[in-house]
Amino acid sequence: MKTPLQKILQEARDSGMLNGVLKFNESLSRYTTWRIGGEAECFYQPENESDLQIVLKNLPENTEVYWIGLGSNLLVRDGGFKGIIIYTNGVLNEFDIKCSEKVDSGNVDSGKIKNTECIVSAQAGVACAIFARKSANNGINGAEFLSGIPGTIGGALAMNAGAFGGETWRHVLNVKMINKSGDLIIRTPDEFNVSYRHVELAEQYKNDENPEWFVSGTFVFEQDELGLKESKQEIKRLLAIRAETQPTKQANAGSVFKNPNNDHAARLIEACDLKGVSINDAQVSPKHANFIINKGKAKASDVEALIDEIKETVLRRFEIKLETEVKIIGAH
Repeated sequence: MKTPLQKILQEARDSGMLNGVLKFNESLSRYTTWRIGGEAECFYQPENESDLQIVLKNLPENTEVYWIGLGSNLLVRDGGFKGIIIYTNGVLNEFDIKCSEKVDSGNVDSGKIKNTECIVSAQAGVACAIFARKSANNGINGAEFLSGIPGTIGGALAMNAGAFGGETWRHVLNVKMINKSGDLIIRTPDEFNVSYRHVELAEQYKNDENPEWFVSGTFVFEQDELGLKESKQEIKRLLAIRAETQPTKQANAGSVFKNPNNDHAARLIEACDLKGVSINDAQVSPKHANFIINKGKAKASDVEALIDEIKETVLRRFEIKLETEVKIIGAH
């Protein structure tokens, strides 16, 4: 028997209003990098931006909405998610680069060129690794760090994702948002409070009754003659470091905890002798202590229990309260 929300969306699809992929009671374990997760009441992969606007406009007022790209940085509890999951992987993947020469104002008369500025536009469903690779192929410098982020641009914007010393919002020119009413809004960085792994609209722009999500971003980078070769080499180097230091071949969600000020979560966890500790098939990675791996049959409850054990142990030993970087959604 369908829920009221499922009936509304079924009718919208049957009438031809919706053109995307609609599924009911869909297991989210297929869509998260932990390979864990209960069922989503409704699951929707929009055909394009216009289709996304239509589905949001047709949602009942109190419907919970959550977006999934590649499904990293996310733990879906075993009880599943009541509401709608918007799935952007494979869609909302438009990507564009426009470069122009930027003249050094101090040498205008001599005609010397300081650098070439590139404006890169990417929709929320573009994988960060693809963004990095396409940028490198165009000789762009500065986007290499994105190769180390196992998610999409939408997720990177939502959490100010970073790796290898780089951070997403250092390069943002503007973003396109969509609210629950289906309206599109262009916003600039000064309309957000941005910090380490945290992004939120400034108080004067917030509307809790009509929340907003990232649809695309426009970024600024530089390009030079050495960029093509150097950027590709840098990506290769960073990926080698990632493979050597992180459990890339095992199911994980990326870094579990934020790094405390002037310290590293992995160091604290390892100092508590928690490296390799397991709860059923959820294990603190023997390779990197800030990663929890699914050895095959872990449940969300196992991972969450391990997260709690790590928090309690580090707090007791160091009096430092670790904050989770991964998002936890759904019912127990």
